[in-house]
Amino acid sequence: METQAGEEARRWLAERGVVEVGHGWVDAAEPGRPCTAEEIAHSWAGEVFTDGCLAAAEQVRLAFGLLDLLDSYWVTCEIRFADRGAQGPLPVDVLWNGYRRRLEAERDVEVLTYSLWADWFEDHDTAATAFAEVLGNDIDHILAKRSHALLRRAGRVLTCSGPVPWSVKQPTYEAAAQLPALHGPLYKGLLAGYHDVHGHLEPTAAFTLLAQLQLPADTPHLAELRSVLAAGRRNHHRSPHARDDAVRAPMD
Repeated sequence: METQAGEEARRWLAERGVVEVGHGWVDAAEPGRPCTAEEIAHSWAGEVFTDGCLAAAEQVRLAFGLLDLLDSYWVTCEIRFADRGAQGPLPVDVLWNGYRRRLEAERDVEVLTYSLWADWFEDHDTAATAFAEVLGNDIDHILAKRSHALLRRAGRVLTCSGPVPWSVKQPTYEAAAQLPALHGPLYKGLLAGYHDVHGHLEPTAAFTLLAQLQLPADTPHLAELRSVLAAGRRNHHRSPHARDDAVRAPMD
């Protein structure tokens, strides 16, 4: 089902001669050539932020509408370019509310979580603010209310939070550990903190946290993660043979 923001983005594109036809798109500039949604995103997402008829907040909302409509990672790139560029920053409340609302939706948000992971969380200049805006500031409210939408957002953010600096995410991780419904996503965040190239964790604290999680005995890589954390390993890429040693070592 198309969102209201997506409908507005569709109208904005149509005013510029870009319309969806069947399973593709047609741009009036090249009427004889069908275009993919990805091509439309590359051609038009950046133009949103040059539309002088729109205030900055309206530009951000329209960009998120294009994201809803086209489901293209490139749209999130243009949002970040605009925020970090010469005309930025974008209005904070509109920017992060756009992420939060979509992280709570039932529809697939892989593009959005990849954007958080690869662009906002891997950048030390933006990781703390981004993590706080999409989860850290709200974790107590989420634990108190426990609605499906809020838990969906929390789970999605925890899963992709591996690159966030440990000092930033530790309080949120510890709070999330209080709720068994978030133990699976929290485990994935810990696992990514160890395995991702830009992953970040403190092994002693992570080991203590891991011991609190209620996880199935057959959870993939659980024994190996316990072993490397107990050995004080911070990241697979700094100790590439630690996991192999953990697999070979007898477990108590």
